[in-house]
Amino acid sequence: MAVDREIRLAGAQFGGLILATLALDGILHGLQLAAWGRWLGGVGLGLIVLSFAYSLRRRKWITLGKPVQHLRFHEGAAWLGSLLVLVHGGVHFNAILPWAAIAAMLVANASGLTGKVLLARATQALKDQREAMMGEGQPLDEIEQALLAQARRVDLMKQWRRLHFPITLSFAFLTLVHLGAIFRYLEW
Repeated sequence: MAVDREIRLAGAQFGGLILATLALDGILHGLQLAAWGRWLGGVGLGLIVLSFAYSLRRRKWITLGKPVQHLRFHEGAAWLGSLLVLVHGGVHFNAILPWAAIAAMLVANASGLTGKVLLARATQALKDQREAMMGEGQPLDEIEQALLAQARRVDLMKQWRRLHFPITLSFAFLTLVHLGAIFRYLEW
């Protein structure tokens, strides 16, 4: 079933993020380039910010490109940006604020993957039910009436974004506070 594939893919993406972080951090340390991690945070944050072009496209603030292209870019840029931010954070426990920001980023990442799976599951169930009813030869008006409740569930799954947004907003807030602390206390 396509939904099970989506669940495995989302799990692989999240697990791959963690494994890629460990691998890249290990490579940088092995090559005596651990200091690069400091700069990877800014690059990663830049990619995450760019990934919000999808949100702007969904709200029609920008009209360039197709929404599905923006969604794919959002997913890829957010994943790669998260990887770089995680390498930036490393395994150093210097302060709680950066770790809170990283935790919020990981929760936002997991939330995005979860929403993707839930929406795929609801959409697939709607499609399967429609095909089954059409295969039984039911009249189109009866099929549409029966599918109305299922379609409402799909719309409800789309409301998952109402949860994803505040999680992402908490990541943004903690990141801004982290950056503010850096600029305030870093000796240039």
